Amino acid sequence: MGYLDENFLLYSDTARRLFHEVAAAQPIIDYHCHLPADEIATNHRWDNIADLWLKHDHYKWRLLRANGIAEELITGNAPPREKFQAFAETVPYTLRNPMHHWVHMELQRYFGIHTLLTPETADEIWEKTNAKLAEADFSTHGLLKKFDVRVVGTTDDPADSLDDHLAVAASGIATKVVPTYRPDKAFQVDRPDLLNPWIDKLEKAADISIGSLSDLLEALKKRHDDFHAAGARLSDHGLDRCPALPCSDAEAANIFDRARAGFAASEDDKERFSFYLLVFSGQLDAARGWTKQLHLAPVRNTNSLMFKKVGPDAGFDTMGDTQQGKALYTFLDALASRESLPKMVLYNLNPRDNYLFAAMTGAFQDGTVPGKIQFGSGWWFLDQKEGMEMQLNALSNTGLLSRFVGMLTDSRSFLSFPRHEYFRRILCNLIGGEAEKGELPDDFEILSKLIADISFHNANRHFGFNV
Repeated sequence: MGYLDENFLLYSDTARRLFHEVAAAQPIIDYHCHLPADEIATNHRWDNIADLWLKHDHYKWRLLRANGIAEELITGNAPPREKFQAFAETVPYTLRNPMHHWVHMELQRYFGIHTLLTPETADEIWEKTNAKLAEADFSTHGLLKKFDVRVVGTTDDPADSLDDHLAVAASGIATKVVPTYRPDKAFQVDRPDLLNPWIDKLEKAADISIGSLSDLLEALKKRHDDFHAAGARLSDHGLDRCPALPCSDAEAANIFDRARAGFAASEDDKERFSFYLLVFSGQLDAARGWTKQLHLAPVRNTNSLMFKKVGPDAGFDTMGDTQQGKALYTFLDALASRESLPKMVLYNLNPRDNYLFAAMTGAFQDGTVPGKIQFGSGWWFLDQKEGMEMQLNALSNTGLLSRFVGMLTDSRSFLSFPRHEYFRRILCNLIGGEAEKGELPDDFEILSKLIADISFHNANRHFGFNV
C-alpha cells in the first residue's frame, strides 16, 4: 500500500467499498468554520501558495516554532518565498503529525502534485502551485464548486455587518454561505475597556441606543433576527467552561450598568452575567429552531510575551483542564427547565471529557428531534485520526452514531476541505472493519445509509439547510 494512495486509511475491502462508492460522492456541509465571508463575496484569488497556505494557519505556525523557525518567517514580514521554504524545511519533521497527511492531501487534491514537500522539492512545488493559482477557476468560488461544498457556516459577531453575506447571496454562487451568531464579546463585563467600544459598534449594527440591560437584550435579539434573515441557523460560544452561577434580572442589570460606567466586574459577577446572557441566547435559539454550539475548554493566549508580540489566534492556546460536568449540566438544565432547550452540539477540547460529554447528551434528549443534543466531532487538538476515533467510539457506546451530524473544518483556510475526506476515510475504516469482523451486520445497504447520513444528510436535516 502506497503512502496516501486511493486506499489511504482504508484497511478492509468493506471500508474501501464504503468510501469509494458512498462517502466520496457526498457533498460537503461545512457548518462551522472561520472562512472570511468577504473573500467569498469578492471571489478572492491568491498571489502565491504561501499567502493561501501559511497566512492564517496557526496549526502550521506551532509546528514551525517547534522546529526552531524564527518568528519573522512565521508571522513576521519575511518574503512569502522564504516563509514557504521554512515550511518546506519543517514538513519532513512532521511525520506522525496529521499535518504531514493534510499537507500532501492538499497538494494532491488541489494541485495534482504527488511529490513530497521537502527542502529539495520546494522550488518545483512553489512553481507548480503558483501556476495553478493563476488558473481562472482557482478562486474562492471555484474551490467551493470543485469540492461540492453546499453550505459554509462562517463565525460572526452580532456587531459585525452582514453585507458580505448579502453580497454572496446575491452573487448566484451555488454554495449557501450563512453567518453563525457568536455573541461572546457581550460577556466582557470584567473588561469595560473592551466591552464598551464593542457595545458602541453593536448600537450601530442594531440601530439601537444601548443605555441599559434591556436595551442590550433588545439589540442582541434584533441582530439574532437579522442573522436569521441572512440564513443563520446556528449560534456558537467558545468558553473555558459553561458559567453556572445563577443571576437575577436585577443583578444582571446592576453588573451591566457598572461595566458601562467603567467598573470591572468581579470574577463571580462576570460568571453570573455570562450565565444570564447564555440562557437568554439559548432562548433565542430555541424560539427560532436554531442549534447552539458550545466549544468548551480552550485556554487562550497562554504565552503572554508572544501575545504582546503577535496578538491573539497565533498558536499560543492550549487545552484546559477545568472540570466541565456540573457547570454544563447546570446550564443545560436551566434551559430545559424553562422549556427553552435548543438543539445543541457540545464540543470538548480535553479528551478526558469524551465520555462525560457523550453521556451528557443522553441526559437532555427529549424525543422532539432525532439527535437533538449532539456530541460534536473531534475539535482543534482532537481533529486527527486518534481524536476522531475516540469521539466516534464514545458517541457510539453512549448514544446514536447513526444520528451524528458529522465533520466540520473549523478552519480559516480554503485548502481545508479534504479534512472532510480524511474524516470519511476514518469513519469508513471503522465501520467497514467492524462489519468484516462480524461486529456489525455485513449488509452494504444498511452500512451505506449510515455512512451517507453521517457524511451529509444528517447535517442537512438537523440544521435545516435543505440543500
